[in-house]
Amino acid sequence: MSGRGHTKSEKGGVPVGRRVALPRGAEPPIKVYINGVVQEEDSDYRIVDDAIIFAEPIMKEGKLGGFRWLSLWVGLVGTYRKHEVVDVEYRLGGRAQLASDVEVLPD
Repeated sequence: MSGRGHTKSEKGGVPVGRRVALPRGAEPPIKVYINGVVQEEDSDYRIVDDAIIFAEPIMKEGKLGGFRWLSLWVGLVGTYRKHEVVDVEYRLGGRAQLASDVEVLPD
């Protein structure tokens, strides 16, 4: 696998799903990125019908509890949980297009 764009120190996060919709009318070549890191078709994801299906769930930061909000507000700690952003590069009518921060669909 090509990696997910995180450092080993990052942890936490909530799995939100393994699928994103392929942009309407998307034509090859299609490149998929997670946090700016290119993903490899077949090992990291596959395209099935009009969806990109990832081998591993996409992680988002999730909701913060009251104590964590308070500590952020006071400036005691930061937040370093996994928050994966999916971008899709494709062609449409012969022109390069980029769909950024594509919505992850629940499983």
